[in-house]
Amino acid sequence: MSEWTDQEIKIAILDLYEGHVNQGMRCIREIINTWAEHHQLNVSFDEFDVRVKEEVPDTSYHIYISTGGPGSPLDTIGNSWEQQYFKWLQSIEEWNKNEANPPKHVFFICHSFQLICRHYAIGNVCKRKSTSFGVFPVHQLQEGEEEIIFEGLKDPFYVVDSRDYQVIEPNHARLRELGAKILAIEKNRPHVPFERAIMAIRFNDYFIGTQFHPEADAIGMRLYLQTEEKKATVIANHGEAKWESMVEQLGDPDKILWTYTCILPNFLNNAVGVLTTV
Repeated sequence: MSEWTDQEIKIAILDLYEGHVNQGMRCIREIINTWAEHHQLNVSFDEFDVRVKEEVPDTSYHIYISTGGPGSPLDTIGNSWEQQYFKWLQSIEEWNKNEANPPKHVFFICHSFQLICRHYAIGNVCKRKSTSFGVFPVHQLQEGEEEIIFEGLKDPFYVVDSRDYQVIEPNHARLRELGAKILAIEKNRPHVPFERAIMAIRFNDYFIGTQFHPEADAIGMRLYLQTEEKKATVIANHGEAKWESMVEQLGDPDKILWTYTCILPNFLNNAVGVLTTV
């Protein structure tokens, strides 16, 4: 990374939270700032309100992170913000096709991941029978064992999951056509007759995404869950046992802390490492 010591690394955060209060943006900002300070890099980032203001970044950024967000990834087909979003995606695809250009890396989180899977026709994007909310194990597939962003993680590793939708029934022919690889799937539940959801995909050399929230900060999330307002909301929607389980597991140093300190920092390291070799 020494080549970047005196250069500015520009990161774009595509905010898909639609103005809703969330922890995701705070966590992403903190990961970027901690990473930049650790490596003594000159990093700047801009945020783009995709769904409310229909803002998308141009191709002047080196790295892009597209966030999670509320609502259905199916109900927005063809609307104006989504059209702008996929025009942005196409601009990055076109940029990366030119071998003379330094490649631009993109990370897709949760809602963004579902949108991209739908866009690429990778699998069945559908509503879950019930909301997935909590700390859960994720299991790596063979391709995941070789994936650089999972470096330092155990198998299974633990993630914060919060979603009403899922990606299941992968289209393997389409995956082969794209050169995409499924990296991880959700926990095995032999007592229920449901297919396990896809939890992480490398779409190509420069695009990667997760169905879960790799940005979730265990300490911050634990404090947030213990606020009176959030505690009441979680108990009302998921029950007191789920709230207690979340707080307990977020305090376990062998779980979410590992995911937080590995996945997005590994992604950023890889993006900058590739940029320095071009």
